[in-house]
Amino acid sequence: MSEHIEGLSRNQTALFPDTLDAYVDKDNPVRFIDAFVDSLNLEKLGFKHSIPCDLGRPSYDPSDLLKLYVYGYLNQVRSSRKLERECHRNVEVMWLMRKLTPDFKTIADFRRDNVDCVKGVFKEFVKLCMGLDLYGAQLVAVDGVKFKAVNSIDNNYNRKNLAYRLRVIDERVLKYIKEMEEEDRKEEKGESKQADLLEEKVKKLLKRKDEYNEILSKLKESNQNEVSLVDSDSRLMKNRSVIEPCYNSHVAVDAKNHLIVDYNVTNSPNDNSQLSAIAISAKETLGVARLDAVGDKGFFNFLEIKKCVDNGVAPYVPEQNRYGVGFVKRMGIPTRDFHCDRFVYNGETDTFLCPAGKTLEMSYVDRAHEKNIRVYRTGECFECGFFLKKCTLNKHGRTLWRWEHAEVLDELRERMLREPEKMASRKSIVEHPFGTMKRAFNQGYLLLKGLGKVVGEVGFTILAYNMRRVLNILGPALMQAF
Repeated sequence: MSEHIEGLSRNQTALFPDTLDAYVDKDNPVRFIDAFVDSLNLEKLGFKHSIPCDLGRPSYDPSDLLKLYVYGYLNQVRSSRKLERECHRNVEVMWLMRKLTPDFKTIADFRRDNVDCVKGVFKEFVKLCMGLDLYGAQLVAVDGVKFKAVNSIDNNYNRKNLAYRLRVIDERVLKYIKEMEEEDRKEEKGESKQADLLEEKVKKLLKRKDEYNEILSKLKESNQNEVSLVDSDSRLMKNRSVIEPCYNSHVAVDAKNHLIVDYNVTNSPNDNSQLSAIAISAKETLGVARLDAVGDKGFFNFLEIKKCVDNGVAPYVPEQNRYGVGFVKRMGIPTRDFHCDRFVYNGETDTFLCPAGKTLEMSYVDRAHEKNIRVYRTGECFECGFFLKKCTLNKHGRTLWRWEHAEVLDELRERMLREPEKMASRKSIVEHPFGTMKRAFNQGYLLLKGLGKVVGEVGFTILAYNMRRVLNILGPALMQAF
């Protein structure tokens, strides 16, 4: 008798359950995907072929293909070819698709043709979660995450590296020409063996030079500094410690259960112009009159903070260091005692009082960059004992700047001091989704090209994160929502 448990013989006839439904237990998440997609009005959301056409070959129901993609992103299967294979071998997918087996091109075309509709599906899931009281709707954390584009760094060019490559090509061509001249002298003696090889190298370099010059001329015509050849919408960004072509996605994460409220995708490598858009959109999605939003110092922007305040969002964003070594050196301020924060502003008289007791009055308004900066100066600098010593080294005297809506920043600083615990919780709220999407889901890289398609692909990833999070929180009880 064997000491191990033995399986059945592969030639033995086996009896399976009578129905496909018997393979999928009642608490299987695939049943929730089926119920959720069936509850959607795909025609209203804009999905193509939602209404069957009377002419031509019948199309697949978009709800079936949507279920397939939601299942795929939830289970780390995003490729259309892999999804096609799952339809033939995965019992859960067989149950979900009712034994339908679309080919990979049909699957890929569905995602490509309906990328604009994914945001609507995401919003419907957010509404479902709001009905289940899973959102606190009081505090959201905002941050950006980089997704690697379908474009290598070797296929990304800017004016600087193009100029460098052209210079290297010129140097190599000159080197090869000199070698060719040497080979010509050897040829006269019957000793040349590399003349043809060198000539071929020069032709390849000159051809590459023409390609680089063409790319450079297009950059100058379009007044752009960067171009990606494979995915033209992608841009170079710092992704962790690596510089590579990426897209930048911003999310607003609710503090209660770390569920994402809203998201967007841009090809801007910086975050400082994205705060108001994502925070206000999250507030409207939650349907509240006021919302607190925390972000890191990369989101600090005068105008963005003002937009948030004007639209009922109270931002908590640390101010970028205005008094670093570069600022002090540029402004010629030799000692810490005379940094800008040591000057006291008087709102009634619209003046500043310097540490030496001198009064700086408003001189003029600088309207550059739409900020309307008020400039303050005084004629008493030249008689002050600290002039050109501890205060400014500028021979024209000390100058201060104040934004016309600086009270908004004053309120921000007061909030930050009054409620430091909100900023302290930022990382624990917003970094959780990023870790799940990039590590657990392995979806830190993209499969589609172009900003429009990338928005849809990122939408599937974020929908899958929210769905997985809700399934972990509620478990089988989630099916009671239907």
